Amino acid sequence: MLIIRKEQKEVLAKAARNSFEERMLVHVNKFFPKHYEALGESNCRELVHHGIKKAATYDIVSERDVCKYIDLMISFGLEFDKDDNLPWAVKIFNDTSWKDASAKTDALFKAGIRHLQD
Repeated sequence: MLIIRKEQKEVLAKAARNSFEERMLVHVNKFFPKHYEALGESNCRELVHHGIKKAATYDIVSERDVCKYIDLMISFGLEFDKDDNLPWAVKIFNDTSWKDASAKTDALFKAGIRHLQD
């Protein structure tokens, strides 16, 4: 039987986080090139770190959902989750009836798109 020690799990988790962060930098550069250029790689990396941590406070942890959260954060600001000028976001974040984080993230993303189209 194969046993994975705690230390090994930590190394694997760190490698997965680093891989995701690198892919997110590529994503930000591809879909938000002006933001990436204005911020530079180092600040974009900090933005991704901030987005990962902030998303986790809402139990948003899957890569797909964290990516959407960071997209929303870039589009609407670092504190879009608490911005009174974005009542649609605040309402969704404060709604405790969501069955899971993915449903909440999908609702946020769709509402964000609607907001940009108005």
